Amino acid sequence: MRRAAARQETKRRLDYALIEALVPPGSRVLDLGCGDGQLLAELAANKDCQGRGIEINDQAVLACIQRGVAVYHGDMLEGMGYYRDDSFDVVILSQTLQQASDPVYVINEMLRVGDTAIISFPNFGYWEVRLQLLLRGRMPVNDLLPYEWYNTPNIHLFSLRDFLELCDEDGIVVLDSVCLPRGPVDRMLLACGACNAGAERILVKLTTAERAAARGAPVNRPCRRR
Repeated sequence: MRRAAARQETKRRLDYALIEALVPPGSRVLDLGCGDGQLLAELAANKDCQGRGIEINDQAVLACIQRGVAVYHGDMLEGMGYYRDDSFDVVILSQTLQQASDPVYVINEMLRVGDTAIISFPNFGYWEVRLQLLLRGRMPVNDLLPYEWYNTPNIHLFSLRDFLELCDEDGIVVLDSVCLPRGPVDRMLLACGACNAGAERILVKLTTAERAAARGAPVNRPCRRR
């Protein structure tokens, strides 16, 4: 149990480091499901960002307040509804999109209140997930997806390929993306260009087609390998 918790914390720290690298200095940042406010505190300290969070967990909200992080206590869609268009430069959602009842609406709201959105999510096209389902005939359980089918908060299961197809269909532009491997097999698959099979987790930075065209950004860049 302690090893699993330590691995989860290591992955969380890596996610935070990669997200921080994608956030421009001095940005106005909204973090959805901000937890204890650690990421926002680090962005304020390291990049002079002005951050606000939305968090539904009581204890996490208390931790945010103790860190001096401004936080809205409630549902993320409800919280975003109070903000006007383009209130933020960056809106962040880490490892939570698969738990949203309406992921498309969440993404659209993120791109309404923010110029760009940074989203990280587990990749259900990952080769170990496929292998567990093929060989065991049961829903996979691992460090990143530690739940049984009957108690999982993950209600929308999708792969990297699914996500990129959604972006194409909805006019969402991927400004940057990072594929995160877990071990040597993953790195070999990524080196061969098999991102959907080799990435355990994905990190993407998104904007609308209109904003991308205005800034001359390339459309839907291929995934970088971590």
